[in-house]
Amino acid sequence: MDERMRKRIAQAKNVDRFMTILFSAIGGFFLIFILLLAGYIIVNGLMSYFPGVLSFTSKGIGNQLFNTIYLLFLSLLFSCLVGIPAGIYMAEYAKQGKVTEFLRMSIESLSSLPSIVIGLFGYLAFVLTFGATWNLLAGSLTVSILSIPLITTSTEDAIRALPRNFVEGSMALGSTHWYAIVHTLLPAALPRIGSGIILAAGRVFGEATALMYTSGMSTRIDWANWDLTSPLNALNPLRTGETLALHIWVMRSEAVDPNSAKIANFSAAILVIVVLLFSVIARRIVSNINKKQTGSAKK
Repeated sequence: MDERMRKRIAQAKNVDRFMTILFSAIGGFFLIFILLLAGYIIVNGLMSYFPGVLSFTSKGIGNQLFNTIYLLFLSLLFSCLVGIPAGIYMAEYAKQGKVTEFLRMSIESLSSLPSIVIGLFGYLAFVLTFGATWNLLAGSLTVSILSIPLITTSTEDAIRALPRNFVEGSMALGSTHWYAIVHTLLPAALPRIGSGIILAAGRVFGEATALMYTSGMSTRIDWANWDLTSPLNALNPLRTGETLALHIWVMRSEAVDPNSAKIANFSAAILVIVVLLFSVIARRIVSNINKKQTGSAKK
């Protein structure tokens, strides 16, 4: 090996070492930044606690917390019912061509639309069209428009990333294409699909602008009322339902309550904690399912 080759190898090693340190420093910086930001929001919010702030009354945030979780459930239900089949179609059934590429581009572009545009569309499509008032169902359908592209894209990418012999081997044993998708591809792609669902849930948790026009900025719940048709029933999706993210904005901009700043800070802390808990629990569930399917779970 001549001297020139040794210098080039040494130079390549130095560049590799420098880039490793650089990217590690950038990753470490953003990790510390996120931890500090989340820690500040949680600590500052919990320090703003006062008696009654967690109550299910007009002075507390209990109703808003319930609305947030309920709207998340409705939104993910609609998003998964549309997004996962759409992702399967794009990955397994759609023929490659200009039409498919245009459809894929449209789906990806949908996730980048401003929230206020989606909110106005939801107001026209799900509120005014049916002569209704602000309600949780309209809010969940509107937010689903923002979530569907994430779930569709993650489903398509997860299925395309799997080896083709998954389907071919299953069909060689006599199964149909659909049976191979449901019993072979989807279980194998579940971890990546779950990541897309978690990202979509994060979008729903933090959404406020779109819900301002659809789900409303007030909430009234009578927890003793079990009539599902009543506008005061907690499970009635046709009632107005202010979420935590929207409540934070209201407390910081329009509220006249002397404790509005404390309520906003505490609401922000609770929202961050709920998002973190949801992410951890969802990833844990997906990981356990994946371990059972791959046979790596401890017996």
